[in-house]
Amino acid sequence: MIALSLAEIAEAVGGQTHDIPDPSVKVTGPVVRDSREAVPGSLFVAFVGERVDGHDFAAAVVEAGAAAVLASRPVGVPAIVVEDVQAALGALARHVVRRLGATLVALTGSAGKTSTKDLIAQVLQRKAPTVFTPGSLNNEIGLPLTALSATEETRFLVLEMGARGLGHIRYLTELTPPKVGVVLNVGSAHIGEFGGREQIARAKGELVESLPPAEEGGTAVLNADDPLVRAMASRTKAKVVLFGESGEADVRAENVRLTDSGQPAFRLHTPSGACDVTMRLYGEHHVSNALAAAAVAHELGMSAEEIATALSEAGSLSRWRMEVTERPDGVTVVNDAYNANPESMRAALRALVAMGRGRRTWAVLGKMAELGDEALAEHDAVGRLAVRLNVSKLVAVGGREASWLQLGAYNEGSWGEESVHVSDAQAAIDLLRSELRPGDVVLVKASRSVGLESVAQSLLETGTEGEVAAR
Repeated sequence: MIALSLAEIAEAVGGQTHDIPDPSVKVTGPVVRDSREAVPGSLFVAFVGERVDGHDFAAAVVEAGAAAVLASRPVGVPAIVVEDVQAALGALARHVVRRLGATLVALTGSAGKTSTKDLIAQVLQRKAPTVFTPGSLNNEIGLPLTALSATEETRFLVLEMGARGLGHIRYLTELTPPKVGVVLNVGSAHIGEFGGREQIARAKGELVESLPPAEEGGTAVLNADDPLVRAMASRTKAKVVLFGESGEADVRAENVRLTDSGQPAFRLHTPSGACDVTMRLYGEHHVSNALAAAAVAHELGMSAEEIATALSEAGSLSRWRMEVTERPDGVTVVNDAYNANPESMRAALRALVAMGRGRRTWAVLGKMAELGDEALAEHDAVGRLAVRLNVSKLVAVGGREASWLQLGAYNEGSWGEESVHVSDAQAAIDLLRSELRPGDVVLVKASRSVGLESVAQSLLETGTEGEVAAR
């Protein structure tokens, strides 16, 4: 964080100082919510959780060198006491962002947010110091903590914004007002919570509504291939830049294809030139993510050649998202178990088939959560798609939703043991251990609550000698 005195922080968050001998002492380290991360000069934010009360660790963090604690009650050590710790954290982020000279880029969408955020950050880092959301910390706590990690040297701040309902993104943009806003897509993720795609579009569009007008540098980067996203152009006063495979897109891809290993390649076209891109990531769905990143980078002054080089060299920064690892025996494990929705499930299956040309392919799939009334139809459709794509083996893991996956495959024409339904992750592990052969490709994917990453991790620990080589 930029260095701020405890007095200035107290004023910014509307708090009272307690047990602080010298309010001019500055916070020079990070703002943390985990007491184990406290270092000299840091500020510890004491949240009250279901099982743990951060206030109980106040003395320990100050002993570790923290300058003070942001707390909701006096704790006997230097503290700034506020009525609402979460609101105060947001207020501090807003104060710091206003002080920064950085350009703030925010993005949202139903699928691909984290992968696209990682791509944008890796491209912009080629131009200037960039701070970005780690993993998927995109809510009212994770987002301000990311913003507060920026320093005086930061020139680009890339923030992922998630939403569970209307008003959530508007709140986040009030904490960290963006200059560039990216909307990737409107899909089925959390459709049960939102109550329909139109409601999702309303919520995602809050991002472009928050942008400054074009004459003040505001830029809305919208997916030309998604009608609900493209329609958001009418909801903003910012400059509109379209990306996609549509011929009307300002930044577009042509000659899209997959390499023999399942990595996307295409011709990138921007208003200032065109270059070829071959990505290190896996799956055709990353083309759209790359185009969004390219559109942002082009608006911020990078050339087509610089962007193409950065995209071709960018890797996966966040775990369990099409994380491809090859065992010494030739079995390839694709760990995409961080989350799942119908769009990302279909994309992952297509990537699996592309990677598995001439090899046996396994799709180990679990529940897609928060689909509401569409749950049965969407799980059935994914099971059917696995058959249509000629996935060799479908292993549906878990309860009712998994049975719908397997039934969809059966009704589409799966026969024998091409598709099976197992009760839990351990049953899937046991099955795979007994039946995997060298050269097989295994995709593991489900919503985060299912915990299927344990299947991928177990496969990488099973039947191997020496080191496992990650690609």
